[in-house]
Amino acid sequence: MAAPLRLLHLHSSFDLGGKEARAIRLMQAWGDRARHVIVSGAPDALGARPAIPADVAYEIAQDPPPLTGTPSVARFETIARFMRRFDLVLTYNWGAIDGVMARRAFPKGMPPVVHHEDGFNADEAAGLKVQRNVYRRIALPAAAALVVPSQALEGIALKTWRQPRARIHRIANGIPTALYAEPPRPDAIPGLRRRDGEVVIGALAGLRPVKDLPALVRAAGGLAGRVRLVIVGEGPEREAIEAAAFAMGLADRLVMPGFLPEPHRYVGLFDVLAVSSLSEQFPISVVEAMAAGVPIAGFDVGDLRAMIAPENRPYVAPIRNEVFLRDALQPLVGHEAGRRWIGRLNQRKAQADYDEAAMISRYRDLYETALGRPGALAI
Repeated sequence: MAAPLRLLHLHSSFDLGGKEARAIRLMQAWGDRARHVIVSGAPDALGARPAIPADVAYEIAQDPPPLTGTPSVARFETIARFMRRFDLVLTYNWGAIDGVMARRAFPKGMPPVVHHEDGFNADEAAGLKVQRNVYRRIALPAAAALVVPSQALEGIALKTWRQPRARIHRIANGIPTALYAEPPRPDAIPGLRRRDGEVVIGALAGLRPVKDLPALVRAAGGLAGRVRLVIVGEGPEREAIEAAAFAMGLADRLVMPGFLPEPHRYVGLFDVLAVSSLSEQFPISVVEAMAAGVPIAGFDVGDLRAMIAPENRPYVAPIRNEVFLRDALQPLVGHEAGRRWIGRLNQRKAQADYDEAAMISRYRDLYETALGRPGALAI
């Protein structure tokens, strides 16, 4: 058997979110064909590390190159020197774009780079920054490929970043949909005790400003009916969310268990999944809820409207305002049979369009093509 491939993952941060969950699943899929080194542009942001299975051969870089800072020849050279240790470099989002720029500045002896763009933080939620767009246009020609999960990002890559269509690969995020069809245990979410007649509104999200979870709390506070709000995730916005719940009289109906692994074990406990983000592209939490037979209500961000079953689309708020989010949630809260019907349609769509087998196959083909080594990642 050939020696394992050496894969370098340059992340803007490595706290658990959609891109980290996908990267970890692919690492697991490659098995003993690859060994992985992970660099986080924010060195302390390593919250996804506990989600890596024990059988994945990986390490967190102990001598990482500086992914952030003022662009300079010296810094690019340092990054390039580090990258030359590997067979393939995978870069993720704006915070790791300097890995691509390093390859452009110092191409000699460099491995291929595949860049992934999954979305934007709060600082670009209202509009992309011109300087970053120009920087991407300069850097991205050095990448063997640019991967995006959504139609919206594909359009930005074509029109704003001016990348050739042949270099852009749109690969939808996938999950093991069969696992999500299994009934969850009633006690799978610590602190959640369902009461008769109560509707559980759930959110799966890092507690970060870009997710705008206080807006969800305010929307839930205006609903008619008995509701309980469950927000699964961890991050710096916890106190702001709790303060919003106190202000809305929801403090005793808010459950925040922190990060919980294996969402297939509990997402089916939600009656509705809510999406309040300022910016999303192809949110994996939506796919997970769909696969579990859950309807979606939320703001019209990224590909959300296209992702869900057509019958679910009336519950996507047309305007970013918590009143409109409340109005999107209210019909679902008040109609159990309608929730179940839409949930079944979402589940069928997830099983047909978003199963992970197709995603893994496409990533395998792309990475092997970049390496010029067909079959290198086949199990």
